[in-house]
Amino acid sequence: MEHILRPIYQERASHPNTLGIILLEKRKPESPATDNFDVILFVVVKEHESSHSLKHYQLQSGKKAALKTVDTKQLNEWLEIGSNRRIFDWIINGKIMFERNEYLTNLKQTLTDFPLNHRKKKIGLEFAKLIRRYVDGKELFELGNYLDAYNHIVHALHHLARLSIIDNGLHPEITVWNQVRRIEPEVFTLYHELVESEESLNKKLELLFLASEFLVNKNIKIGSIHLKETMEEKEIWSIQELTTHPELEDYGIDFEAFLEYLIEKKLIHTSLEETKGQGIYHRKYTVH
Repeated sequence: MEHILRPIYQERASHPNTLGIILLEKRKPESPATDNFDVILFVVVKEHESSHSLKHYQLQSGKKAALKTVDTKQLNEWLEIGSNRRIFDWIINGKIMFERNEYLTNLKQTLTDFPLNHRKKKIGLEFAKLIRRYVDGKELFELGNYLDAYNHIVHALHHLARLSIIDNGLHPEITVWNQVRRIEPEVFTLYHELVESEESLNKKLELLFLASEFLVNKNIKIGSIHLKETMEEKEIWSIQELTTHPELEDYGIDFEAFLEYLIEKKLIHTSLEETKGQGIYHRKYTVH
């Protein structure tokens, strides 16, 4: 396979804009990591007309290949936010066919080491998603909307699982529950109870929300550390300043529910600032 694709990746390796090329072959008959293509060629460039591009090839043997080109800005965003988990697999497990100035070797080493300063934001993002799903799900449960509450608690447990994996210094894989079974059996047991228990749905959800609340509180310190460290830059913040801060804007629609939860838990404090309207105040935020 490698020799057939050599003309394609050698052409790209000759471009001064190219930083590295990785080849990843399908390891199993069904391979989510390669989108069931037989081989992926992943090309990292300094700049590109669009942030990423894609080409598909059919080989004479009947096998399929995909060429994915991405610029460093998009790649760094995927790695920082964790929104494209396949990328981690490609970089860590793929074969380096070409690299400039050891770009891919150094990147692979950073991902393998996964130092705490790289983990803090990822943990914060997962915890914010967890809080959003948990709070919304609990409200739906209390209103008697059990099927919608079920959907939310499934997602909440998934974010809790990913958070546990990251906190243990690993990157979440596509098969996240296989990882959690080994790393955080307590979280895996909750998920197993949700899908396997023969209890009625409302009874099952009641027990799960109680257990989830304990695990949410258990993770609140590590989950809020990124936000709190960012807020230590200055004493008082408006909501506009928080949501547009470069370190916090990736929290997106989950941020306000996350912030309110931390206020409820007395980890973030509010203060009031007068406006021109009588009896109306700006709400400001400070870290405890």
